[in-house]
Amino acid sequence: MARVPFRPFRSASDPVRDSRSRTSRTAPMPVPALAGARPRPLVRVLVMLSVVVLGAWLGLLVVGDVKTPVGPMDTTMALRPSLTGGTRVDVSPLGALELDSHVAPLRLDVDVDRLDPERSQRLVEQPARFSGLQDEVTRDVADGARELAVRSVVAVLTGATVLGLIVYRRPRPALAAGGLALVLLAGSGISAYATWNPKSVLEPKFSGLLSSAPSVVGDARSIVTEFDVYQQELARLVTNVSRLYDATSTLPVYQPDPGTLRVLHVSDIHLNPASWHIVASLVEQYGIDVIIDSGDTMDHGTTTENGFLAPIRDLGAPYVWVRGNHDSQETQKYLRGFKNAHVLDEGSAVTVAGLRVAGTGDPQFTPDRTLARGGGAAERMAGLRLASALRDQTRAGTPVDIAVTHDPQAARETDGTVPLVLAGHVHHRVNEVLPLGTRLKVEGSTGGGGLRAVQNEKPEKVRASVLYLDRATRRLQAWDEITLGGLGLTTAEVSRHLPEENSPTASPSPSSPTSPAGPSPTPVGASSDTSSGASPRTSANRSPGAPGPVP
Repeated sequence: MARVPFRPFRSASDPVRDSRSRTSRTAPMPVPALAGARPRPLVRVLVMLSVVVLGAWLGLLVVGDVKTPVGPMDTTMALRPSLTGGTRVDVSPLGALELDSHVAPLRLDVDVDRLDPERSQRLVEQPARFSGLQDEVTRDVADGARELAVRSVVAVLTGATVLGLIVYRRPRPALAAGGLALVLLAGSGISAYATWNPKSVLEPKFSGLLSSAPSVVGDARSIVTEFDVYQQELARLVTNVSRLYDATSTLPVYQPDPGTLRVLHVSDIHLNPASWHIVASLVEQYGIDVIIDSGDTMDHGTTTENGFLAPIRDLGAPYVWVRGNHDSQETQKYLRGFKNAHVLDEGSAVTVAGLRVAGTGDPQFTPDRTLARGGGAAERMAGLRLASALRDQTRAGTPVDIAVTHDPQAARETDGTVPLVLAGHVHHRVNEVLPLGTRLKVEGSTGGGGLRAVQNEKPEKVRASVLYLDRATRRLQAWDEITLGGLGLTTAEVSRHLPEENSPTASPSPSSPTSPAGPSPTPVGASSDTSSGASPRTSANRSPGAPGPVP
């Protein structure tokens, strides 16, 4: 019987067949070209351009900023991608101004971070330096621009190269991306230089609060032509603060004892940053226990202005505040967040340093400086509500020592319900005993009318008052009226007054040798004040550097 050789059955998983089948399965198949597909070289170019632009932008964003001093200011300069170019100067919290300085795919951003106190003080102490301030600013800007150029080269080269390495993972295309970024930066610089427009500074575009700048200080051309006048006025205004201390030595009628409460009354600051320096100085010099602000701290009441209130935290005394007609509800809400601030409204009361103070905010909000119809009726109604709250406080056994409103019309309605009521709004002082015995004291503008004061025909003076109250009875014993000359005036005056019930010729209270009664600088002179209830007045009226007072 013939033998048939045994042939084992090969399954589907046989290695030979499996390899054949894999070979057949993995064999490349022709793929038809897609209609309208972009050529690969164009895609590579687009990817490279994207890497260059995005890498350069990221580099400028991360390491392209330069912090540089410009005159008394600390600034941050940076280049940012832009379709129109130009220059943007951000002056927080007031807003920004834009200049059509050049046409290029890069915009120059300049942020004014802060005003350096030491450099500013040197300018005040040496007014002659103002004459070279323009050249100093020019040099500072040039130095900052050179540093910014070097930093920008490093930024775009680094950014584009690093992003190129991430995308391509090869050094050659990454270096090519860095080189192209430098070419793009150089081209932008050439375009900016070729289209540079130095006259753009005379035609700025304002935004934010600065949008009202032309109406505040005139157009930019007048600022340029009269810059020397403005800088002299600034130096004189700040110099008046030191003159004030020279003027406080010959006030002999009333000497506060160690237990006397000292209240600083300020009002209508209207966004004048110099006011905070004056207030802080008075708090330190007079040993102030409480600051009472009768409103209009702001000018428009916008949230952008809120940063202006920051110095209140560092004034060294509790800050009692009521809303004025230029202060918004947003301003009031923001100020409530300060630990040392006490916001009064709708007759609310607070006890600070042993004094019970109640107040109400202005019922009107008129940031455009217009008066609403029936405004007087609204003020009187707010005053009546405050008077009712004062009577409720008295019935509850917590009588109020001082009431505060913004408008004097509202303050008059509290007559007979409180010994002393404070107000502001009218930008001049009023001292009046109302028919039922309440004393009304209206303070002038501690901000000298604010930023718009330069529109006035005559400079508006800076005013504040220090009130002295007996700690036991919490009744007014005397007050000092502090007046600084406005823009362009080199005067400082402090006059002491007594209530009518305290005779001006009465013997002064004994003063303890350790009494913190305030400063005792060198006398500069005095002139008599014959107004009712007033003590001798001390004043300083001299030009910078003068050896003594001018009669």
